Amino acid sequence: MTTPSSVPLSEMVQHSIKVLTKPSVQTFEEFENRGSLRDALIYVAIGAAAIGLLGLAGGLSAAIGGVISTVLSFFVFTYVVQFVGKAQGGTGTLDQVAYTFALFVIPLQIVAGIIGLILTITLIGILLLPLLGLAALVASAYFAYTAIQSSMNMTDSTKVVITLIAGVLASVVVGGIVTSLFVRG
Repeated sequence: MTTPSSVPLSEMVQHSIKVLTKPSVQTFEEFENRGSLRDALIYVAIGAAAIGLLGLAGGLSAAIGGVISTVLSFFVFTYVVQFVGKAQGGTGTLDQVAYTFALFVIPLQIVAGIIGLILTITLIGILLLPLLGLAALVASAYFAYTAIQSSMNMTDSTKVVITLIAGVLASVVVGGIVTSLFVRG
């Protein structure tokens, strides 16, 4: 299979809106072959930079570390999902996995970041932050489960969960390492 040509950012945003408003395996299937790993990494980098701007209060080094950590963690996550998914009998490509995940990961993080920023202004808002984190986690898990079913063409829920957990663990380790380098440095 050849790598798809570059997808304009505006088109990716439209794909994200559809995925977020009509989440299903079929919706992910509609877009999985439209973009590439390159498109996904550019989208994630732009989104991570936007998220980094929201967190500039932590300093420039932390913001840069956050962008690098987000992009690198995303790459590792999608690679591990594709690798483990293939070992579990999945048939998706790295391009399909990366593009599919990019369509929801960054938009959810941006929305959560904006809401979190707004909530930190008030005392009640600060108390609601853990609930926001839990809601973001649940939403991300649902979208990730559905995206793996689509991009890896997997229907066995146990294999999907194993694949998802492997990706999450790998990306958390890499993200933690990168973040610690920027926090100390």
